Amino acid sequence: MRFFSIVMLLLSFHQIAYSQQLAILQYKGGGDWYANPTALPNLIAFTNEQINTRLNPKPAVVKAESNDIFNYPFIHMTGHGNVSFDEVAIENIRTYLLSGGFLHIDDNYGMQPYITRELKKLFPEKSLTEIPVDHPIYDQKFKFPNGLPKIHEHDNKPPQALGLFEGNRLILLFTYESDLGDGWEDQAVHNDPEDIRLKALRMGSNIIEYIFKN
Repeated sequence: MRFFSIVMLLLSFHQIAYSQQLAILQYKGGGDWYANPTALPNLIAFTNEQINTRLNPKPAVVKAESNDIFNYPFIHMTGHGNVSFDEVAIENIRTYLLSGGFLHIDDNYGMQPYITRELKKLFPEKSLTEIPVDHPIYDQKFKFPNGLPKIHEHDNKPPQALGLFEGNRLILLFTYESDLGDGWEDQAVHNDPEDIRLKALRMGSNIIEYIFKN
């Protein structure tokens, strides 16, 4: 009986310790939604260490059309190519975002024309707007007075953080020409200098901290 009680206590502690789980969005259209497999686990480990979150170290994978998306406060989406949301996914994601959920889309290079098209299906009345450098997402534990950091160079364009808002609430963040997810990956994947990886992880931590506060 004592052994059983200890086991139950340990299980209870594990549930408390990992009170939230983040998820990766699986979408249709042929784009590689599964890109950067080490990125989100590394970001979770970093935020648990740096800002004392209690996130499950293993992110879930959730389909865009699944009601399971409502189990996750933060969903991450990435890829290089085509994105396609069918009517079920559109209604599902729209309801999720308007109900308090948050979607971070990180263009891994090549996603931009497809995701902007699909976002217009989600919210025809809304447009992506650039998030100003004085927005609190840049002023959490880590300070980014110049806005979104540049992690990887592709087309010699400045990095942009673009958002969709519902009232004053940021419900969707689209990071473009930055490649945060590449910076979150294991160092051996892209051989980025440590200071570049640290910028990416700190910005990712700021995103999570801001969302959990708001």
